Amino acid sequence: MNPHTQTGTPAAGLAPKRADELEHLLGALADPANPVGAAAILDADERAETLTAGESLLHDYGLNAEFVPPEHGGRLDRADHLAEVMRSVYRRDPVLGLGYGASSLIAGVTLWTAGNEEQTAFAARTLLDGRRIAIAFHELAHGNDMAGTEFTATAAPDGLRLSGRKEVVTNIRRADAMVVLARSDPRPGPRSHSLVLVDRVSADLARLTDLPRFGTVGMRGLQLGGLRFDALPVPTAAVLGPVGSGLEKALKALQITRTVLPAMASGILDTGLRLALDHLTERRLYGAPATDLPHVRAQLAAVFADLLRAEALGAVGARALHLLPGQASVYSSAVKFEVARLLLEAMDRLAELLGAHFYLREGPTALFQKLLRDLAPVGFGHIARAACQMSLMPQLPLLARRSWSRPAGDAPGDLFTLGTGLPPLPFGRLALHAAGRDPIAGSLHAMADAPWQAGHADLRAAAEADRTDLTELASVCVRLTPVELGVDARPEHYDLVTRYVRLWARTACLQVWRHADPGTFLADPSWLRAALHRSAPGRRRPGPLPGPVEDALFAELLHRHIERRSFGLTGRALTV
Repeated sequence: MNPHTQTGTPAAGLAPKRADELEHLLGALADPANPVGAAAILDADERAETLTAGESLLHDYGLNAEFVPPEHGGRLDRADHLAEVMRSVYRRDPVLGLGYGASSLIAGVTLWTAGNEEQTAFAARTLLDGRRIAIAFHELAHGNDMAGTEFTATAAPDGLRLSGRKEVVTNIRRADAMVVLARSDPRPGPRSHSLVLVDRVSADLARLTDLPRFGTVGMRGLQLGGLRFDALPVPTAAVLGPVGSGLEKALKALQITRTVLPAMASGILDTGLRLALDHLTERRLYGAPATDLPHVRAQLAAVFADLLRAEALGAVGARALHLLPGQASVYSSAVKFEVARLLLEAMDRLAELLGAHFYLREGPTALFQKLLRDLAPVGFGHIARAACQMSLMPQLPLLARRSWSRPAGDAPGDLFTLGTGLPPLPFGRLALHAAGRDPIAGSLHAMADAPWQAGHADLRAAAEADRTDLTELASVCVRLTPVELGVDARPEHYDLVTRYVRLWARTACLQVWRHADPGTFLADPSWLRAALHRSAPGRRRPGPLPGPVEDALFAELLHRHIERRSFGLTGRALTV
């Protein structure tokens, strides 16, 4: 018997029942007759079209309710549950995940964060009716530099006039409404921009011109376009929050999506790993299945470990939105930076294992090449990984001074007990800066001194070494000045962010394991040992996992593959 079948059960509460209901509605991915199966998804991709059958199914399911808080009539009660529901969509077709879902989510959380009662009621009605709201922040000339926005909102006797271009915006052509970031004051500074809610249905269409779609390598079927505004009149009441608060409100709201969007995208890796395992267990090399080759087994176990730690980080980050909203500016950037890296690198390793089969557009592995292309935006879409580094850098000195050098305030235990309930998302308590408070990394001090079982001496040693590393990092960061941490910071200062995120991620995984329910897979130290091994300092490309760890993970991987369960934290049943 696989020794991990008894501990391979998921923890209760990790996934809502409706995630299983959606999975059932979507049907078997491999069924050629399924209108939302792999064959149909690939056909739509070849035509560069959105899968209409998929959108119809998600509309009937009422997916938009996942993006609306309960007080407005929706189901957005837990950020981690939202991510799990959306994984069912992303693991099939990321175009549906972003095109039907995540783009409206980004607009929605901006409205829940910045809007007044009338504006949020309008947004809730729009989404719950199955319609779309676009988020029109992006201008190609400025990328992630939101402060450089040139799109203008100028005062007029009867309200405002919107002028300029918004480009590479999801659903902008077919959205009933949009949230636009506009420069409302020509002077530079943090109070020069405002968020404006535009009702396109009632807008003067003569003042709006749809722009051609840019060709893209991935997300071919995504409704990705642009819009030119020619002095479009909107009422003053369309401004979200006080005039000039646009950047502040947007940056706070983006902490939510910066956390949950990479977490959703782990569904892509789940299917990528499944396709690779399907192929490699059936492919015979040198007279035996390819999975008998030590290198193949090692790589598959490593990818499985990286998927688990990516979802663990996403879960901790999502729970922190509820429990530690004041620190979300740090944790959301850490999640985006690290989870995106893990997913991208893991899919690349699977492509190496598949060899020529990874880029075939037909046959059993055909979906892999689409998923590989569609995953790429996780590293730069919405906000780039480099922008996450830049947002973390200025906070390093104060974090080092207040949280890293000595024991900080305890992190709430529910932060790491992933199955427990959560309070509502506190949109109004999100902050631009963490004020030096970092109870996750700071918990290393107490964890290293806590009691450990005799069989876990290696894990305690890892915690003690990480505490030493954190203290050393703090001694470097406290000496940094604001001048050294701007957008023109030296490369070694970017490296400090990378070093911090690695320590933060290792600590989060340690805490998830320590707080796991006995008898569940998360309580098995094998996945944690793999996570720590693969994130050890000084390793650009980690070596193979220790033999017993690799054996345990590979056995669990095969067990889930046979039972048709997801490879992520929940281990829930899938219709494959």
